[in-house]
This record gives sequence, C-alpha cells and structure tokens, in this order.
Amino acid sequence: MKKRLDKTLGTILVFLMTIMVVAVLWQVFSRYVMQSPSSITEELARYLLIWIGILGAAYAAGQQEHLAINLLEEKLEKKNKRKLRIIINVLIIFFGITVLIIGGGNLVYVNYELGQSSAALEIPLYIVYLVVPFSGILVIIYKINEIMNPEKYLV
Repeated sequence: MKKRLDKTLGTILVFLMTIMVVAVLWQVFSRYVMQSPSSITEELARYLLIWIGILGAAYAAGQQEHLAINLLEEKLEKKNKRKLRIIINVLIIFFGITVLIIGGGNLVYVNYELGQSSAALEIPLYIVYLVVPFSGILVIIYKINEIMNPEKYLV
C-alpha cells in the first residue's frame, strides 16, 4: 500500500510542479515580452506552491526525509530505538489529527461558510485550503504504516 501511495503522491507532486513551472514561465513571458502580465498565472503559481509545499511535507514524512534530531536514537539499542520511534510516530499522529485535520478542517469550514473566492481565478478559497486536512490524513497513514512495520524503518 505504501508503494502505491508513494507513487500516486509523487506523480501528483510532479504534475503540480509541472503546471507551476509552465505558469511561471508564461508569467515571465507575458510580463517581459508582451508587456502585459497575467494575474491568473501569478495566483495559480501561488496556490500551486502551497499545495506542493504541504503535500511535499506529507511525502517527506512518508519517506523519513523530514527534519529530525536523532542524537538520542543513535545511542539506543535496537529494542529501545523501536519504542522511541513508536512514541515519536504517535506524537506525529496526534499533531496530524489536532493541527492538520481538525485545525485545517476548521480553516476549510470557515472559508466555506464565508464564501470567499480568489481574486483572479475566482475559485472558492476553501478548495485551496483542503490540502491541509488531506495532507494530515496522508501523514497519519504513513505513520500508522511505520508503526505497523517498524522493521522496515529501523536503520
């Protein structure tokens, strides 16, 4: 399951990055060559950067590439290392539930209720913020998988 999730999320990130690069290239071309900058591509690139950053953080968490201070882990035996990893993953799951899912869900709900739309693209802003709870779900899936299969992740 993790391999399929990695491949799907990686493909989505590459696709979003490609769209963002094309949008930025068009923005530069329209601004400097045509002397008429496109406001749509500027806003699109901004929102894509948000999605890429937050989904990329979930992907990095799933690949064990997130920022970590591992001074304590290096000094522990394998059995205690496993326990420490479980505790850390439970804390990450707690963070994912409280901040990303509940907090992000509240952000989405407030923007949905307010009915705010983006200036240039005129898309509802809650769609932009949906990435936060979605990313939280992905982080939790990755961390549950790590707790269930600790031998794959211990070095």
